[in-house]
Amino acid sequence: MSPDHPRLVYRDLPSFYAGVVFEAVPKSAFYIGGKPANDFVRIAVDHIARQINDDETKQRFLAAVAKQLAPYIAERGLRWEMHVDETPFSLWTIQGIRPPVPGTPQGETWRTENRPSAY
Repeated sequence: MSPDHPRLVYRDLPSFYAGVVFEAVPKSAFYIGGKPANDFVRIAVDHIARQINDDETKQRFLAAVAKQLAPYIAERGLRWEMHVDETPFSLWTIQGIRPPVPGTPQGETWRTENRPSAY
């Protein structure tokens, strides 16, 4: 992996923290500027497990994601847009459990077992 790969920034996260939803929209149901847009992909990221606090890291994150997505979107001639919403860590639960704080033994258990567990 290259140094700009997003996974390197979040190497301490359990894999189960990442969920992906593909939501197909009929070609006749999406418009941009009042015109049909059947060549457009919108990516919405709910960023919860960590927050990005400085502009340099935000720009590196966006550039790394764009690089990873390029073969699937931009290089196929599709137009695209991405936005990131950050939810405060304090307003997040998984299966009713508050995720452990990063760098704690409980956090390491979640990462190595790749599942939530009570602590």
